[in-house]
Amino acid sequence: MQKLTPLLISGLLVFGVAACDNASKTSESAPNNPNEAPQSPTAQTTQASQQDAQSEVRRKQANSDIRAREQRNNTTGGDTQRAKGDLASEVRSKLEVNIPKSLLTVTAADNGTVTVSGTVNNQQELAKIEKLAKEIKGVKSVVVKATVAPPKN
Repeated sequence: MQKLTPLLISGLLVFGVAACDNASKTSESAPNNPNEAPQSPTAQTTQASQQDAQSEVRRKQANSDIRAREQRNNTTGGDTQRAKGDLASEVRSKLEVNIPKSLLTVTAADNGTVTVSGTVNNQQELAKIEKLAKEIKGVKSVVVKATVAPPKN
C-alpha cells in the first residue's frame, strides 16, 4: 500500500499537467499564450461584430434575458430587494441594445435610483433613456446626466 500511494499521486499529477496543457481560447484567432498580443481585427470583422451587436436579434435576446432574470427573481422572492450591481447591469444591457453607438455609463443606488451618464447621438435617443431604464424591475427613479454629442465624421 505504501508503494501504491506515491504511484497514484504521481499518476494524477502527470495527468493534470497533460490536461492543463491545452489552453482554452474564446476564438480561433486568440493568442495561444496569455502573454502574446492578440492580432488586431480587420475593419470587416469589426463592422460585422458591430452590426451583430446592434441587430434586432441581439435586441430581442437581451430583452428576453432581462425578462428571464426578472422571472427568476420573482420565483425566488428576490424581486423585493435587488442588488445595485444587478440593477445597473440590467439597465446597461437594455440601453446598450436599444440605443446603439451611445457611450453611456450606469450606476445604481440601493434605493432603486439609477444614474445614466455619457453621450448619445441625438435628442430622440436622450428621450428614450428614462423610459427604457424604468422598464427594468426595481428601478424607482432615473437621473439622466447624459448629453447629446453627434458622432464625429
